Amino acid sequence: MNYEYLVFDLDGTISDPKAGITQSINYALEHHHFDPLPQDELSRFIGPPLDKTFAELTRNSDPGLITSLVEKYRERYGDIGFSENVLYEGIESTLMELHDRQNCKLGVCTSKRGDFAVKILDMFGLIDLFSFVNGAEIGIEKWQQLENLLNDGVISRNSIMIGDRSNDLHAANHNHLDSAGVLWGYGSRAELEKERPGHILQYPQELLSLIPV
Repeated sequence: MNYEYLVFDLDGTISDPKAGITQSINYALEHHHFDPLPQDELSRFIGPPLDKTFAELTRNSDPGLITSLVEKYRERYGDIGFSENVLYEGIESTLMELHDRQNCKLGVCTSKRGDFAVKILDMFGLIDLFSFVNGAEIGIEKWQQLENLLNDGVISRNSIMIGDRSNDLHAANHNHLDSAGVLWGYGSRAELEKERPGHILQYPQELLSLIPV
C-alpha cells in the first residue's frame, strides 16, 4: 500500500529516552518523598502517559498529587532529560531516505508535550523531515490525538501509525488506520501482536518497505 502519511511515535521509536525519562521520574518521586526505583524497573513506563505512570507508581490517583508529580518531572526533563535521548542505530538514515522519496509525508504523534518533542528532534537535526509534530497534554489519549489529526485534515485515512507500544497501535485501530509495531523500542512482540498490527518490524531499515521507491 502506498501510504500518504507515516506517523511516528517518538520515544522508543525514533529515539531511546530511557536515561532522561527514568531519571526525571525518580526526580519527581524523590521530591514527593517516594523511594526512587531502578532504571530497568521504570523502563516499562516509557510510552504511556505520565499521569497513568505516576498513579501506578505511587498507587495514588489524587489529581493534585499527580499534577505536582508531572510538573516536577517536566522541570528536570525540560532542563536536562530531553538532551539525554539517543537515536536508534539506523533511524536517521532511514528517515532521511523516506523523506527524500517525496511520495509520502512524515509526522510525529507522541504522548509527550509537543515542545519537548520539537526540542528533541531539533537537537538531532531531524525536525525539518517532519511535516507536523503533535504532542499531548495530561489526560489526552493517543487515539484522541490521531482522531484530531484526522478531523483537522492534518493526515488522511491513507496513513499508518508506527510505534513500539500497544497504545500506539490501539490508537491506530480505534481510528481504523493501519499500524506498524517496532521491536527496537520498549514493547514486546507479544504486547504488539495483541493489537494485530499490519506490520511488525525488527530493524529501522525495514521501515523503507512501507513506501515503494
